[in-house]
Amino acid sequence: MSEEKSLNFIEEIIDADLKSGKYESIVTRFPPEPNGYLHIGHAKSICLNFGLALKFGGKTNLRFDDTNPVTEETEYVESIKDDVRWLGFQWAEELYASNYFEQLYGFAVKLIEKGLAYVDDSSSEEIAAQKGTPTQPGIENQYRSRSIEENLQLFADMRAGKYKDGEKVLRAKIDMSSPNMHMRDPLLYRIKHATHHRTGDAWCIYPMYDFAHGQSDSIENITHSICTLEFIPHRPLYDWCIEKLEIFPSHQYEFARLNMTYTVMSKRKLLQLVNEKHVTGWDDPRMSTISGMRRRGYTAEAIREFCERIGVAKRENLIDVGLLEFCVREHLNKIALRRMVVFDPLKVVITNYTADEEWLQSENNPEDPASGNRKVPFSRELYIEREDFMEVAPKKYFRLAPGQMVRLKSAYIIRCEEVIKDAEGNITEVHCTYIPESKSGEDTSGINVKGTLHWVSVKHAINAEVRLYDRLFKVEDVGNAEGDFKDHINADSLTVISNAYAEPALKEDGAEERYQFIRKGYYIIDKDSTADKLVFNRTVTLKDTWAKEAKKA
Repeated sequence: MSEEKSLNFIEEIIDADLKSGKYESIVTRFPPEPNGYLHIGHAKSICLNFGLALKFGGKTNLRFDDTNPVTEETEYVESIKDDVRWLGFQWAEELYASNYFEQLYGFAVKLIEKGLAYVDDSSSEEIAAQKGTPTQPGIENQYRSRSIEENLQLFADMRAGKYKDGEKVLRAKIDMSSPNMHMRDPLLYRIKHATHHRTGDAWCIYPMYDFAHGQSDSIENITHSICTLEFIPHRPLYDWCIEKLEIFPSHQYEFARLNMTYTVMSKRKLLQLVNEKHVTGWDDPRMSTISGMRRRGYTAEAIREFCERIGVAKRENLIDVGLLEFCVREHLNKIALRRMVVFDPLKVVITNYTADEEWLQSENNPEDPASGNRKVPFSRELYIEREDFMEVAPKKYFRLAPGQMVRLKSAYIIRCEEVIKDAEGNITEVHCTYIPESKSGEDTSGINVKGTLHWVSVKHAINAEVRLYDRLFKVEDVGNAEGDFKDHINADSLTVISNAYAEPALKEDGAEERYQFIRKGYYIIDKDSTADKLVFNRTVTLKDTWAKEAKKA
């Protein structure tokens, strides 16, 4: 009997809360700001929040933290919804912080009425200076002593649009000498005369994240508000607002965010890569965005498995991207259709093959017998990889060479008889003979060969472009590398093979199909494909080539 997996620390908290009767059921939320596309770090948070609700019989809301009209767009909202669905999750309710603007305004008024908030005319530079330092207490300014009546009027005037951006802010009145800098009269509202993607120009004041977050959680009766570790210093303010407003006591819990080798996880840096044309867009297959990984051919199942394997921790660490690639390989090996594609062709002429053509049987996926077989055309002229032939071969070379035999995958054994060269001495084609009795599945030749090559029939081959994607950065820990992060971009992160030759079955398969190009790696068809030319993206190599390079170094 298999041992039951132990609970992580958040699951232990939830389990105890449910057993004690603190909650009848749990409610979690995934609260992205719609100011960019989601990345693999968000996938960890999505899997955690939705996974907890599924495990403990609760529900998860998708709530957009849309409190900054300057950076947010509807395009990002739609991409986030697509990503969550693609990962395999469905939210209970689709909500927006902007749904609560009126309610949040009312909460702010309530704090003013309690003498716990005030309008401050200081500039952002003055406020920063007045806050002091971690070792020096802050200074209370003259605006802190404004009357409740004056603050109510000024806040109403802020809402009415009587002031310019930055002219006034609303601050909580807490403790200017608190050891926690976030508790030194934090900002609750700022003025922004900008059109919001949902509310238009109805508002010109917007709540700060620290004010909107906890109160939105409370409005939705979120039982377990799960954030990353950088929000630990924000938790006292989260609790303070809820306590002073006397609303539903949501509680915040923190876990370690995902940091991964050879990758950046900052939306700001990802946006920079897009805007400065280092990549083709948010869904460039080299990006750490979920849409980029989807376009590259990663599967939702592999990403969920990766998130499960790395677990939920209380301490930051750097996860090897090789683990993600391993999960992708493991899943694709089970589901990918096998196909033959030649990248750098060398023509093979089978001189004793007299038929016009024949269609051979080849398995779609040996890992999945239910996937069946496909028909592969065979003819007198074939393409093999140029690297699979050597005119002067060393010992233990099991590919094609003069006088040497190899098996063609799902076809026949052939023997190289002659090498044809052009006037400059370049090999243009090789002439071989085949052994008719050696047909795969029906072999009666009694000949054993050690090498098996993939191939494509010349007259049946379809033209394809193949994009070989590699890691976007050359250094492991991009975040802590010296200089600008863009200095470490891998110039060889994309190699394009514009004229590869593929077996015709690839033209008949569905657009979402995953492939293993035999002996080459895993691939998916790209959206840039046309009726005249298919384009394929390399998802991942057959083996971890980076691990080999690291050992050499």
